[in-house]
Amino acid sequence: MPANLSPDYKKAEQAFRSARDEQERLACLKEMLRTIPKHKGTEHLQADIKSRIKQLSDELSGPKKGAKRSGPVHSVRQEGAAQIALLGPPNSGKSSLHAKLTGSRASVGPYPRTTHEPMPGMLIFEDVSFQLVDLPPVSTDYMESWFANALQPADAALLVLDISDPECTDHVEAVITLLEEKRITLVEQWPGLDVEIGRTVEDELDPFRVYLPTLLVANKADADPDPEEVTVLKELLGVRFPTLTTSAVTGEGLSHIGPLLFRGLQIVRVYTKTPGKPPEMDRPFTVRQGATVLDVARLVHKDIAGGLKYARAWGSDVFDGQQVGPEHLLSDTDVVELHMR
Repeated sequence: MPANLSPDYKKAEQAFRSARDEQERLACLKEMLRTIPKHKGTEHLQADIKSRIKQLSDELSGPKKGAKRSGPVHSVRQEGAAQIALLGPPNSGKSSLHAKLTGSRASVGPYPRTTHEPMPGMLIFEDVSFQLVDLPPVSTDYMESWFANALQPADAALLVLDISDPECTDHVEAVITLLEEKRITLVEQWPGLDVEIGRTVEDELDPFRVYLPTLLVANKADADPDPEEVTVLKELLGVRFPTLTTSAVTGEGLSHIGPLLFRGLQIVRVYTKTPGKPPEMDRPFTVRQGATVLDVARLVHKDIAGGLKYARAWGSDVFDGQQVGPEHLLSDTDVVELHMR
């Protein structure tokens, strides 16, 4: 039976997908439940929404009287231009890469499962920062029960493998399969590198499936693996993830990660200025390709967005100081001067 989802429901679902913390997600879930058409075609989706509302409410409210708290919510509020999850099997070298890229104090050791909780850190590329979150390893033996929730805020993933491990193909296949069972789909397409991610009718009925553009990181290149190993691996797995060979020991490939994330996620830097003063060129607001002046105003302050009348813009698609409306599309390194009513 067709779901015939209403515009109000679709708006609430989009807000849920864009929400960046648990309180926002809970509010969006309640709005989804309020606006979803109540008929037989949406019964399973209604039940799923109710289940998630209960789960998130329990996590946010803490333990009941006399009960022990089950632990933290395990998702990291997004900071920077985008949140990138580091995924991989045990001993793939995720934590070493994370420490090298972000300067974090992630636990590193020559034994599996040194990472027990999400570990955030910031990767700096030019004047933009990406939040890299190192997550516990995934294997057929064990995956944390909260793992799928931790991936809800993520914008993309680095799938890290030990390219010198003879069983790396099996390990990567296990990671992909186990995440798929949790409604986490690692996709080959990046907005800035390929076509947009396609979705089927069935996908549209599953607002809780997470699609993560994924970079396959062939790590531990310092172990001198066969140069053709990555090609063989991708052929065996039947995947076309963009691939990068790295080493946390020698630093090989690490400088390419920031530019790839910037280009692949279509990050747009926008600088602001006040009338009569130079722009703040060291503090860009970051949005995605297709964002408008109004989107930047929302990042500056909700009151400014609510009272925005027009902006003056400097950039590649306007003449200096051109007056533009709130729906004007922005390009990378544009400067805007916001004017309220």
